[in-house]
Amino acid sequence: MKKFLAVIITSLILVATLCACGNNENSSSKIQSGSSDSDGKISVVTTIFPPYDFARQVGGDNVSLTMLLKPGTESHNYDPTPQDIIKIQNCDLFIYVGGESDEWVKDILESNDSKPKKIISLMDCVDKVQEEIVEGMEDKDEDDDSHKIEYDEHVWTSPKNAIIISKKISSALIELDKDNEKTYEKNTTEYSQKLSLLDNKFQNIVDNSKRKTIIFGDRFPMRYFADEYGLKYYAAFPGCSSETEPSAATVSFLIDKVKAEKIPVVFTIEFSNGKVADTICEDTGAKKLTFNSCHNVTQEQFDSGITYIDLMNQNAENIKEALS
Repeated sequence: MKKFLAVIITSLILVATLCACGNNENSSSKIQSGSSDSDGKISVVTTIFPPYDFARQVGGDNVSLTMLLKPGTESHNYDPTPQDIIKIQNCDLFIYVGGESDEWVKDILESNDSKPKKIISLMDCVDKVQEEIVEGMEDKDEDDDSHKIEYDEHVWTSPKNAIIISKKISSALIELDKDNEKTYEKNTTEYSQKLSLLDNKFQNIVDNSKRKTIIFGDRFPMRYFADEYGLKYYAAFPGCSSETEPSAATVSFLIDKVKAEKIPVVFTIEFSNGKVADTICEDTGAKKLTFNSCHNVTQEQFDSGITYIDLMNQNAENIKEALS
């Protein structure tokens, strides 16, 4: 599968390079001017929603933003198009997650001399944690003897990490655009304060809750969030699992856990079919709620300008109910 993916990526790079050749003079002049955007703004390309929103909050009107993942689509199914590759090659700042799901990025960046001026991997900004298989969780690799270490990629789910990442983005923008340094610093300070308030909100909810356990009838892309606030969790699958049908043993375990601890809420994540959570709720009487991992948003949310903080505030309301 990996060999097949490498062939596809190589082909896309070749196509992108050929497409770019026809517009080489234009491309070159834009890059030399310090921006790939025609109106002089710093061109920022991100793979998914969280860094898109962080760059929007920090960069303000001085940046031109592109998110490669189309609103309303599941992030784990994303494959770059030749047009996406050209956007990456021609931008000033490229921000991606890193980890196994972004292996294609390395092929693109290593296969062409035309690269963004600045590149940020979110996983390189913070301390990484390994993917975790907790009790009852479906583990498709349990018979694998390779023991390959896999790191959880969802670093943005901790507001404290979001602050660190936003500051990294700010530093990159300042290096690219010294003239607007004070604006970036002001935006970053204000945004960091908002994220700190969000962090305090979650901490207060957890500190004043009667329980500290959450149940996900779904993948669990919230490891950094759970670790930050000292929450125990049980889930059907780890964060980046491609599995959608858990074993009967896994479902039975989660049902028993909900009943034993009288847990009132079972979570599912955005863009999930919610079937596993539905099964658990039907058998236990628990309520199904969505916990936004913030990978992506719907087209309607995107058009309305919804933010990471908006989504996390929705999570705060739901986690408060789940821990009650």
